[in-house]
Amino acid sequence: MAETEDFLVQELHPVDGDIFKEPMRKRRRSDRDQRFRAFPSVEQSALKEYEKLESRTRRVLSNTYQKLIQSVFLDDSIPNSVKYLINRLLALIEKPSLDPIYIGLFGSTGAGKSSLINAIIRQAMFLPVSRESICTSCIVQVSSGCCEQYEAKIHLLSDQEWKEELKNLTTLLHRTEGLGEEEDAWDRGDAAEEAVWKLQMFYGNGAEEKSYEELLRAKPRGKIPTSRVISLKAEEAGELSVKLDPYIRTQRRDWDGGSAEIHIWPLIKLVEVTLPKSELIPEGVVLVDIPGTGDFNSKRDEMWKKTIDKCSVIWVISDIERISGGRAHEDLLNESMKACQRGFCRDLALVVTKADKLHLPEYLRERKVGNQAIQSQREAVLERNEMIKLQRNKILKDKLKRKLPADSRVLEASELVYTVSAQEYWQQALLTEEETEIPKLREYIRRRLLDKKRRMVTKYVTEAFGLLLLTDSFSCTDHVQNEHLHMSGLRRFVEEKIQLLEKAIDQCFAHIAQPLQEGIWNARSSYRRILGACLVRSRGNQGFHQTLKAVCLKNGIYASRTLARIDLNEAVTQPIYEQIDPVFGRIFRSGKSTDGSALIPHIDAFKLSLQEKMTEIGIRNGWKYDSYKKSFLIQEISAILGGLEGHILRKKRKIYESLTTSVQNDLKPCYEEAAQITGKKACERMKEVLRRGVDRQVAEGMFERAQERMQHQFQQLKNGITEKVKGSIATMLTLALSPGDGLYKELADVKSEYKEMEKLHRSLREVAENAVLRRGMQDFLLRLSPSKAGPPKT
Repeated sequence: MAETEDFLVQELHPVDGDIFKEPMRKRRRSDRDQRFRAFPSVEQSALKEYEKLESRTRRVLSNTYQKLIQSVFLDDSIPNSVKYLINRLLALIEKPSLDPIYIGLFGSTGAGKSSLINAIIRQAMFLPVSRESICTSCIVQVSSGCCEQYEAKIHLLSDQEWKEELKNLTTLLHRTEGLGEEEDAWDRGDAAEEAVWKLQMFYGNGAEEKSYEELLRAKPRGKIPTSRVISLKAEEAGELSVKLDPYIRTQRRDWDGGSAEIHIWPLIKLVEVTLPKSELIPEGVVLVDIPGTGDFNSKRDEMWKKTIDKCSVIWVISDIERISGGRAHEDLLNESMKACQRGFCRDLALVVTKADKLHLPEYLRERKVGNQAIQSQREAVLERNEMIKLQRNKILKDKLKRKLPADSRVLEASELVYTVSAQEYWQQALLTEEETEIPKLREYIRRRLLDKKRRMVTKYVTEAFGLLLLTDSFSCTDHVQNEHLHMSGLRRFVEEKIQLLEKAIDQCFAHIAQPLQEGIWNARSSYRRILGACLVRSRGNQGFHQTLKAVCLKNGIYASRTLARIDLNEAVTQPIYEQIDPVFGRIFRSGKSTDGSALIPHIDAFKLSLQEKMTEIGIRNGWKYDSYKKSFLIQEISAILGGLEGHILRKKRKIYESLTTSVQNDLKPCYEEAAQITGKKACERMKEVLRRGVDRQVAEGMFERAQERMQHQFQQLKNGITEKVKGSIATMLTLALSPGDGLYKELADVKSEYKEMEKLHRSLREVAENAVLRRGMQDFLLRLSPSKAGPPKT
């Protein structure tokens, strides 16, 4: 309730009227039209109608807010119910128009992520690409906006974040006189090579031989801005691309460039690129190039994970030559499916790149399907691509079914696999533009944004209409003195329903108990084998001891841009996740549930019971003039409980990761002990410390503690849900049960705003119907149009 009281007594402040004025109307209309250039005319019409509805709704809300503020501004005491109304109006006015849709391109080195983005935005070579080596060195976000120029922001590690990495890098490279000859026979391992290169790049040759304290006093080779952000602008795409290249491109180890941009490359953690209004990428969509499998730096690795988790769509990018049997490909798919479990991801697809690559004689020799003879390279490519789509679609769907609920949105997708060719998109020597499937990905992006805009505006206008219903009623003094709500039993009813909701949530979470217990039994039985596999490398210990030290320095995790991610905590808990994943997915799904295991349906049932009670009370008490209150209460219940879904999604990640977090915390002492080991046979001694440490923690109940911590997280979520429900509904009922005396006469007349809002609410259905009709007509015309032929043969 404290949270609710803070909300009720929030300081009221007038909104600057200039925010809501619309000067230069023609220019603004032109800007709006420019934002929709990426859509065909049919979809543009729908978006303009939704935009108009939203804009007019915001204007009505702001006018209402201004009137209410002016009517109560000089009052010493304002009823809490009026404060609630005013604060709710302000919250709706300030609500963002549309949260960005993040589409993550998640793939291993050389898979073609940057080439794919270049093709989608139709800017060849805009992001650096290379056929020979790793190209993108950091997370790159590409979006379009209202800017007139091409812009980029390069975000650097803070001074403290770099010092933390510097300490780890120097510790990793620390060598003692007792190092065994057999451990010095090979070149440095991947972790050490990366450390040496970063230090040389930042401080110059010989930096790898200096101590942490010496490097703290050393002067960096490049100039570091105090803001830790570098801003770039250019009139043309090619100009910005040249400026961006040294910040994004992974620098070669055999070349020491002289530019300052290259020298600060180790500090870069994120690059944001904004294109001017685009005909291809609509405003509100962010394409995210997510390289590799994480980063040695803690902050960059944390950003890597959070970036994946905030993506509502993930495209797993895989080269057509590596699509079968590659461990990296499987690791990326698994990481993406985890994102569906713990994050906001609802759509997942496999995008197979370089789909024009095919050796015809080899393909014809191995070809085992179809009776029709292949006449050309083009026919072979199209046939092979279609087969890959059919095969991979089935494999991916089977994998997802084992991890996710059967009614998950991603399983309903008609296409889970795309075969694309960025090179053919430009050349079209073999395939048409449509056959490269780049246009199909653009259409996918547009549909996602259009659908999200439709749902957002529908919810926004409906919620605004509910508020205006009540606000208008407060201004009417001709009936409220004689009409009162007789809802003395409503509070008791709500309390009973909240108790039932708590029990339902407990029953829902109880479904995880048995799989969790079985997973722990499996983990106890297999952790030695799993740990042993993680600590074995094909060439023995040579070159691996620094990598193992890096693992220990990072509490069991080593993320490299070139090798598979190592996570000992995740590895030993994997048997638990294999058991709980299907149940966890069912708990957090949004669809209906037949076994009571889904959380959201319980909240929906609670919402429905309250709304039905409002209707019942209205009928029993003969609501006539006060029917607005019934409508308002029903709408507010929907708004309050609708906001819970976002709260649940934000907590879901913490619950899901609680197992590995718990194990990591328990194993931290043995990681720290192993990280201090140097000298002869250091690698074997580190392994032995890890084995003994894990054995000891397992014997002392490490997995059982992880179980308790996950169950505690579930309990905290339940408490958070019920507290939010109790506080918000108590506030709403205070408003609903407020007596008429002294409450309404102070408020301004907002009848004209209410009538306009009523018209806007009616327009919602018309806009939706118009969009369906236009879409149907477009599909009809497309079916009538002749299909495009293949590229001309020369």
